[in-house]
Amino acid sequence: MLVLGLDTCLNACSVAVVDDGTVLAHHSEAMARGHQERLAPMVRAAMAEAGRPFADLDLIGATVGPGSFTGLRVGVAFAKGLASALGRPAAGVGTLEALAAEAAGTVVAAIDARRDQLYLQIFDGGVALMAPDVLPVGTAAARLAELAQGRPLTLVGSGAPLLASAAPGAAVSTPEGCDARLVARLAAGRSSAPLRPLYLRAPDAKLPGGRTPDDPRP
Repeated sequence: MLVLGLDTCLNACSVAVVDDGTVLAHHSEAMARGHQERLAPMVRAAMAEAGRPFADLDLIGATVGPGSFTGLRVGVAFAKGLASALGRPAAGVGTLEALAAEAAGTVVAAIDARRDQLYLQIFDGGVALMAPDVLPVGTAAARLAELAQGRPLTLVGSGAPLLASAAPGAAVSTPEGCDARLVARLAAGRSSAPLRPLYLRAPDAKLPGGRTPDDPRP
């Protein structure tokens, strides 16, 4: 199965072309903004490096959040448009799941959500022990302290340093974004489904009248 993996949800833009688990191409650039301008050129470059036409793609996988409201919408919209144009399925992968896939054992994926909050999800051997959630840092640290009793942990994500004191001795990793190679591999193992952004809280930005950017009203 030839899969195009995409991630634009965090502080990087990452694309990968993976064929039955073998990575044919992988491009990644750290960036807080500008995903919309860089994503398409990076995808074209990755497909050219892989030496495969777009028509050969079997699946498009993309991270769907939580993360930057603007960034995740860029990736989801691009994946939906490409899947529609090619007549191929698409599959969404959570950013916390993709981050956790970088390590083995018990993994705590944590993204700094600002305002003293974290996006959090815990995995053991790749199996989710909880649904993705947004929690105050103190609440997340207390939950982690209970989990850390006698158990080796890995903390992954931009929120990992905020939890390190609650799990002394835990390995800490702070990648800028998700690895599109892992996104592609995770997407290949699941059924396609409509791509929908995963929002765990309302956006900070407000339109006139208190509406959010996702409000369907004209």
